[in-house]
Amino acid sequence: MAPPLLLVLFLLLLPAIAAGHQHPSSYGSSALSEWRNAKSSYFAADPGDAIGGACGFGDLGKHGYGMATVGLSTALFERGAACGGCYEVKCVEDLKYCLPGTSIVVTATNFCPPNYGFPADAGGVCNPPNHHFLLPIQAFEKIALWKAGVMPIQYRRVKCLREGGVRFSVSGKSFFFTVLISNVGGAGDVRSVKIKGTDSGWLDMGRNWGQIWHINLDLTGQPVSFELTSSDGTTMTNFNVVPKDWEFGKTYTGKQFLL
Repeated sequence: MAPPLLLVLFLLLLPAIAAGHQHPSSYGSSALSEWRNAKSSYFAADPGDAIGGACGFGDLGKHGYGMATVGLSTALFERGAACGGCYEVKCVEDLKYCLPGTSIVVTATNFCPPNYGFPADAGGVCNPPNHHFLLPIQAFEKIALWKAGVMPIQYRRVKCLREGGVRFSVSGKSFFFTVLISNVGGAGDVRSVKIKGTDSGWLDMGRNWGQIWHINLDLTGQPVSFELTSSDGTTMTNFNVVPKDWEFGKTYTGKQFLL
């Protein structure tokens, strides 16, 4: 039996010992989900990797995402519905390679495709049902040493903090109208979109791919409004955000989701 004095000291130090194994985060108040287990790996990103991606955002630097991005496995990507969502990620379990007490917030901008030539537990890291995060090395090294390879992590959805308003980049031709929706705050993703011109009521748009939405409608000479709904059920309307003299290839900025 431990001497009474040593036992008292141990009990006094116990909270500090426990705190040393926790990962403090400034995003607790903006969390949209509980911590969940997953794995992460990285790729050696070069400047060209900041262009494109399965979410349709194009130039990630131009749209404000930079390299704080992630490619999600099939189980998380949801056929593009997860695009634009924000995830707080931290390394866990591996004391050799984890950077203790660190986490990083990344935006879903890409898809980590499955490789069915390998089993899900032996090489097919992004195969269903795996929850896997493929990070640029610049993001991975914020939470772990690059030597780690495939690392156990925990993640949770958090609210996205964006500068400025939601951006609507319009393209198409004649009766085919498409819009890329980016820089979305709050939940970050967009699950449904409605569009309205002066000559129509509210009409549902279809997801083309990622966060590019489309409709067969001629809106020439009409101001265009959008109604966006995110995964947390929040709906926001941008009335006449695209002016009547709009042009294909231009980007228009509206108001932002409230946090």
